[in-house]
Amino acid sequence: NNVLQIRGHYVDSCEPVPEMTINMDYGDHYGTPTLKTFACASQSKGCLYVLGTEDESILAVNRGKLRWVRQESLANIVASEFIDLPLADAEGTLENEMRGNTEDATGLESDIASAFLRRISTQAMQIKSIFLHVIGLGQPPTDTQKAGLVRDSFGLHKMLVVLTRSGKIFGIDNISGKHHWQLYLSDIQNFVNQEPMRLLVQRTSKHFPLQPLCTVVAKEKLTGNGVLFRFNPINGKPAEGGLLKLNYKIKQLTLLAESEKDSIKGLLLLDGQNNVAVYPQYVQEMAHGMYLFTADKSTAVLDGFFVQYADNVLSSLPIWNVRLGGHNNDHQLVAIAGKNPLEHVHSQGRVLVDRSVLYKYINPNLIAVVTQATDPTHKFLLNVYLIDAVSGLIVFSMTHRRARVPVHIVHSENWLAYSYYNDKVRRTEITSVELYEGKTQANSTVWSSLNAPPLPMVERQSYIIPTIVETMRETITERGITNKHVLIGTVSGAIIEMPWALLDPRRPITTNTQGREEGAIPYIPELPLPTENIINYNQTIARLSNIFTAPSGLESTCLVLATGLDIFVTRVAPSKTFDLLKEDFDYTLITAVLLALTSGSLVVKHLASRKLLKQAWK
Repeated sequence: NNVLQIRGHYVDSCEPVPEMTINMDYGDHYGTPTLKTFACASQSKGCLYVLGTEDESILAVNRGKLRWVRQESLANIVASEFIDLPLADAEGTLENEMRGNTEDATGLESDIASAFLRRISTQAMQIKSIFLHVIGLGQPPTDTQKAGLVRDSFGLHKMLVVLTRSGKIFGIDNISGKHHWQLYLSDIQNFVNQEPMRLLVQRTSKHFPLQPLCTVVAKEKLTGNGVLFRFNPINGKPAEGGLLKLNYKIKQLTLLAESEKDSIKGLLLLDGQNNVAVYPQYVQEMAHGMYLFTADKSTAVLDGFFVQYADNVLSSLPIWNVRLGGHNNDHQLVAIAGKNPLEHVHSQGRVLVDRSVLYKYINPNLIAVVTQATDPTHKFLLNVYLIDAVSGLIVFSMTHRRARVPVHIVHSENWLAYSYYNDKVRRTEITSVELYEGKTQANSTVWSSLNAPPLPMVERQSYIIPTIVETMRETITERGITNKHVLIGTVSGAIIEMPWALLDPRRPITTNTQGREEGAIPYIPELPLPTENIINYNQTIARLSNIFTAPSGLESTCLVLATGLDIFVTRVAPSKTFDLLKEDFDYTLITAVLLALTSGSLVVKHLASRKLLKQAWK
């Protein structure tokens, strides 16, 4: 820690004021302090100093002690991740045993005798550990165990890692809200055109005994070059060398597939000259065959690149170019949305009334692009494109006249939902789009954008929402079995959980047999906003700016983080908690029923045996 010194002087003589002199420890994670105001009520109570720091914190100092701290940087969160907590020692030992030798990545131990001996030795070590713990000679608990940072059975307890605009990183307990650690990177900022810094998870906590690894990718303030900061998200300590300053500007980035050596996902970077690099470098072979795209917001130009690895050298090849600027180049990109890389699609199709299946157009490489331009006739034009990021093919496009920003997009599975402002009738509307291959599926196992099926069938519909939309996000679960809901953040600070059934573009305009058979709700232009669908109840979130979602260990449950001037954390169950017993579950009744059935079966067995014995003597 550094030392904070505050000195007071008389204005007329510049002599020091002893009562205003303070020396105290000052944390490195606050940055450079600035005195905002002070008040000296009496000599006995001393002076109260209010400081503003470089990391956007506010400190109150009195008589050489820190009285309170407000972390105002949390009002500007740009990225967030839910990190699984580490296993307990006993569970970690069992996990290590099931994996076999960690240095030999061959999976489950094939030698039964070796596995049996390992199990015996493990049990002996556990008994020894319990005995030493009872007599007080066992190993002391680790810092994470003291803080209660141990994974629970349902995966609901996680470490919430957030990155703020000022470059400060927090590790927050999503259950208690406690700040377990904090870091401050003073030399980083957002990318060009206010593109936010990125927080990436290169390795999760599921690979015991390997430690989890997160990386912050940002721009250096002085040079504008890229910066990487790698750290352990559980304890906040730097890892893999910590801060790494690059000698080039970052144009695009993505994560590679998980490596077999150490379960790490490589980071692929594209610089301003379209050169590529991978960190760590020993996984650069996995970058071969990757596809990247870049987008220029001002000119509405998208470029696609193919990454190849040959002769121990990585290079990128431009393969397609799409210009969406129009004839006068007056169109500007206002929004781009891809699909969540953690998403799993459980259902491949939709059953119709004639028992046939309408197969979904599930293209993982599809991105949604929205451009806006002015028009002398319609004032504003809003164009929506669905583009294959591998081939550059425009799969679908649509134009909204007299519609303008703000635009918010949710892109998942085979559907797209986006909100915009209708300038003609002065209201906010939401348009939903669904894509289908048809009643025959081109390939049910592997998708290839280079050999894609014909252009999909498109279903679309617009709805009126009686509020102003600030942000939108879809729910996500571990296996994708649970129904999808759309979380809509409003200007009033409420978060509305909107079922996809209400946004479904296939809602029938007339109540015909087909609509009833499919279970579709008849079409009504206005979307209902019942109070029971507001997941934050009366906890209004001031200046709501973003919503983050993550899967939990339960298939029914999705974790939610809403950010603004306030932080709100909760969990939702779109299809109810079908895999979790309710709190009012009657354990006594079910126990009594099981005991009665067990006793009855024993009695019946005894009576049946006596009957058989009597019949044998006849």
